[in-house]
Amino acid sequence: MAISRNPRPTVVRINPAELLSLWGDIARAGGVRAYIDAQLTERGFLVKRRPTDGMSATELKRYKAELKREAAEKKTLAHTAWQAYRAAHIVHLGEGIFFNDDLDFDRFDLAEPEARAAENELPKLDKPGDLAQALGLTIAELRWMGFHREAATGVHYRRFEIRKRSGGMRPIWAPLPRLKAAQRWILREIVEHLPVHGAAHGFLPGRGILSNAQVHTQSKLVLNVDLQSFFPTVTWRRVKGLFRKAGYRDQIATLLALLCTEAPREVVEHNGETLYVALGPRCLPQGAPTSPAITNALCMRLDRRLTGLATSLGWRYTRYADDMTFSLPLTHKGDPKLGNLLGALHMVVAAEGFAINPEKTRVARPGARQKVTGLVVNGAGTPRVPRELRRRLRAAVHNLEQGKPIQEGDSVARLAGYAAFVHMTDAKQGAALLERLGKLPS
Repeated sequence: MAISRNPRPTVVRINPAELLSLWGDIARAGGVRAYIDAQLTERGFLVKRRPTDGMSATELKRYKAELKREAAEKKTLAHTAWQAYRAAHIVHLGEGIFFNDDLDFDRFDLAEPEARAAENELPKLDKPGDLAQALGLTIAELRWMGFHREAATGVHYRRFEIRKRSGGMRPIWAPLPRLKAAQRWILREIVEHLPVHGAAHGFLPGRGILSNAQVHTQSKLVLNVDLQSFFPTVTWRRVKGLFRKAGYRDQIATLLALLCTEAPREVVEHNGETLYVALGPRCLPQGAPTSPAITNALCMRLDRRLTGLATSLGWRYTRYADDMTFSLPLTHKGDPKLGNLLGALHMVVAAEGFAINPEKTRVARPGARQKVTGLVVNGAGTPRVPRELRRRLRAAVHNLEQGKPIQEGDSVARLAGYAAFVHMTDAKQGAALLERLGKLPS
C-alpha cells in the first residue's frame, strides 16, 4: 500500500520519540500495509467482504456503515504511519534537491567509501539517523535545517555587512546558533580531518599570514593573484562531491553539503510578507565556520597543480584563502618566464572551476614594495608590517594618551588588533603598543 502524502484524516499529535518507536513497530510488522491490516483486525474495524445481492435494505445500510468506519480508521492509521515515516526518514529536501531514502548503491559512490572514511578518521555515518544523532537533532530538525526553498519566509542565517579593505561592503551571512553548532561539529569531526596541501596557509593551525609571507622573501619578482568570487564559486554540488570523495555515500554527502551552504539571497517585501529570494545556487556563505576549511580541502588539486607549475618554472607558490602568491627567488638565473606562468595559471584555475580577478593581479619587482598577505617581504629580513601602518598606529595611541581625537572608525579595540598584527612580526614593538593600549579606557 502506498503512503498517501495528502490525507485528510483525524489529526493525532504524537511526539517524535513515539513516532520513531511506531515506525519500528511498522517495520517489524512487514511494512505499512501489513501494519494497517493488523491494526484494523486488532481494533475490530476490519470488515469481511461479502456479496450484497441478497442483503435487505437494513443489512446493506449496516454493511455500508461498517465499511465507512473501516475506511475512516484506515485513513487515520495511514496518516499516522506517514507521520512515523517522516520522523524516521528525510523524504524531501526542497526544490532541485534529489534525495533517496533507500540505502542503495549509487554509481557515483566510491568503490569502498567506508574504507576511505576510516582512512580519513571520519565518524561512521551510514544513514541520516546517524548524522541526526551525532548533531543532537531529530530527523525533522535535520530536514528543517537542510531544506532548500527558492523563496523562503525565513533562513538560518543573519545578514550584515563589513567594509572591504579595497572599498565597498562585503555581505556576511552568519549562521544562527543551532545551525552554527551543527557546522562546528562538521568542521571539527569531518572537514578538519581532510587532507590539505602544504601550499595552503589560511585558517590552519600553526599557519597564517606570516608563514605564508615567509615563503616569498628575497624575491626578484612577486606575483599576487586573487580568485574571483571565491566562496560563491564553491556551490553545494562541489561541496557534496568533496564529502563523497571523503568517504560518505550520497545521502550523508547531500545532507552535509546542504548544512554547509546557502543560496545568496535578496530580502524583498511581497504582499506585506518578507521573503528571502535565492539569486543563484547554494554556495559557501561568508560567515559559516565550515567555509574556509572546506575551500582548503577542495583546493587540494588546485594547489598541487599550481605548485607543480611554479616549481617547473623556478617559482614558489602559496595560497591564503583566495589570495595566491608566486615568487621568483633572487638566486634564479635566466628568463623568469612570467608570461608562461600567467598563461598556464589561467588555464589551471579555469580547469579547477575558478576564475582570476584581473583587477587584483599585481607584479612587484625588487625596486618596488613587495607585499604578501599584507606584509612587506622585500630583502632578507622577516616579513614585516608596512611602515606607514606602524606610524599611524603609534600616532593614534599617542593621541589617545593625550586625550586627543582619533580617526573616525578607529577604537581602542581596533587599534589593539593592529598592535597584535605588529606583535606577530615584531614582538618587542607590538608588546609595547599593547601595553600602552591596555592602560587606556576602552
